Amino acid sequence: MAITIPSQDHTDLKPPVTSIGAIGWIRSNLFNTWYNSLITLVVIYVLWQVIPPFIDWSLIKSNWTSSSAECHKSGGACWSIIHANIRFIIFGFYPPPEQWRPLTAMIILFTLLIVSRNRNWWSKNLLFAWFAGMMAMGLLMTGGIFGLAAVDSAQWGGLPLTLMLSVFGLTAAYPLGVILALGRQSRLPVIKSLTIVYIEMIRGVPLISLLFMSAIIFPLFLPEGVTFNKILRAQIAIIMFTAAYVAEVVRGGLQAMPKGQYEAADSLGLNYSQTMRLIILPQALKIVIPPTVSILISAFKDTSLVVIIALYDLLKTTQSTLSNPQWMGFSTEAYLFVAVIYFICCYFMSTWSRRLEEDLDTGR
Repeated sequence: MAITIPSQDHTDLKPPVTSIGAIGWIRSNLFNTWYNSLITLVVIYVLWQVIPPFIDWSLIKSNWTSSSAECHKSGGACWSIIHANIRFIIFGFYPPPEQWRPLTAMIILFTLLIVSRNRNWWSKNLLFAWFAGMMAMGLLMTGGIFGLAAVDSAQWGGLPLTLMLSVFGLTAAYPLGVILALGRQSRLPVIKSLTIVYIEMIRGVPLISLLFMSAIIFPLFLPEGVTFNKILRAQIAIIMFTAAYVAEVVRGGLQAMPKGQYEAADSLGLNYSQTMRLIILPQALKIVIPPTVSILISAFKDTSLVVIIALYDLLKTTQSTLSNPQWMGFSTEAYLFVAVIYFICCYFMSTWSRRLEEDLDTGR
């Protein structure tokens, strides 16, 4: 006599709780082996020793509107140094009654950058908007017309100066780097040799040396009585330095192009400029987006080096604030504030590059 075992419906059975959800992720990623478990425990111990004291110092015992004397007594973070000196840190020596002008210029710049993140808005109108925005920013900062009081560039400083050196410097350095990369790939010996000499010479010296040359040595070659704007000299040095590094990255993208792409362009009867503009560069520049953005982020952070030639960028205004005897001893709070600003800007560039990669990802 055959015995039949009733079949059971297993569709309602669920996996063990320890293998799904947060617990499952922790087991599979943090405690899957004995050495990973050891590393996890060490990291947890270090974080436990660092994070609670930091929260206690920066938030619980912190001072936001107290005087410097009260800050010294409390033992917590003295964010009052930012509250009391925010106008000088952000705007430097720009005349206080006119500080709405650099603020408006920064708002225009941030608006253009945010709009430019959307590729659907990339058009000639956006290009005209950038041109008009840069003209408006220049007029706001300089003044002298439309009833605006003239402000000498020696009084520019703080965050507007940092953004100007970085945004305009990187904007000019990128196309120059592409031209240098094409020049190094040129078949004309003179152009190729000059390009190689320029790239290798610039990449062989630190940015500090170029800034010193622009600030100290370059004026010695000018005729007597002729002056050259110090900020513009630093801007040119940053552009020259960044363009050399961008050129090498773009050259790597050009070398990654298959020979068949060039042959296909020749078969279509395209000349050199058409081949580069329509076929080679669009593909090469897409390939090198990650290393190019890395160089641009490094260049943005390197703009803080202008502090050594006495330009009052964001870092220099912060250092000047700390030189005030009233606020000495609170450098940690001040530099944390500056670090947050640099992080936000670099994070914006990083996320924008990843989004651009996704938008341009058409496969190989």
